[in-house]
Amino acid sequence: MSTSGTIDGFLVTDEKDASRYTLTRDGQLVSVLDYRDDGRTIALTRAFTIPTFRGHGYAGTVVAGAVADIERRGDRKVDPVCWYVAEWFAAHPEHASLLRRR
Repeated sequence: MSTSGTIDGFLVTDEKDASRYTLTRDGQLVSVLDYRDDGRTIALTRAFTIPTFRGHGYAGTVVAGAVADIERRGDRKVDPVCWYVAEWFAAHPEHASLLRRR
């Protein structure tokens, strides 16, 4: 089962069966954010942008969409395993309450 939302003209989809968020525009895959969900914490493990789309901030867009979805659900904390996701949270301290405390 998948859930979707839009951000900045892109479609962000939580592909639960594949444990990933995808960012698409006009049906074309642009970026992916892989995760592991243990029922309490979502570990965001890898952000990847298709090489032809790199350099435009699309990984940040898919992370922002995933964070918005996780915040909206309100039942999980985030473990930013991927270095890019950790840097995104450092640049967006307004979302720090979502982070799992160690």
